[in-house]
Amino acid sequence: MRTIQKILVVSGFCLLLPIAATAQSVSDVQELSPEGRRAYMESMSEDERTAMREKWRTEFDNLSEEEKQAMREQRAGNREGRDRGRDREAMRQRWDSMSEEERAAAKDRRRGMEDKRREKWDSMSEEERAAARERRGEHKGQRGDKGHRGHAPRGKPAE
Repeated sequence: MRTIQKILVVSGFCLLLPIAATAQSVSDVQELSPEGRRAYMESMSEDERTAMREKWRTEFDNLSEEEKQAMREQRAGNREGRDRGRDREAMRQRWDSMSEEERAAAKDRRRGMEDKRREKWDSMSEEERAAARERRGEHKGQRGDKGHRGHAPRGKPAE
């Protein structure tokens, strides 16, 4: 029995070796441009992306509280550094430059993503939904006072 367990453990590590060999650290990926990061992640299979996220999560969990806070502040600075109006204008120009077919395809992709999120939500148990709401509340709390005020959740009227 022990021999079988050892064989399974060794073969499991052998299967993870190619993923570990290509895996980059969080800082390596952060240095890429947004397009480079997107291309890097899209070049991976779903299993590789999952393994990469787990690796990054482990790296982050092993950081000291000061390093974690510094990384959070850096991310917040990156988000705040973007000129929202300029981004919106660029999106508007990109949309205006699209052909009708491209617009239809973009709308279909967006609907597909919404349907996928809705399907995932509908498949969750009440406990999973409560946990998701709690996680979302934690994320919203990190944004400070910049929440989406005045917007009602789907299916609920604004108060």
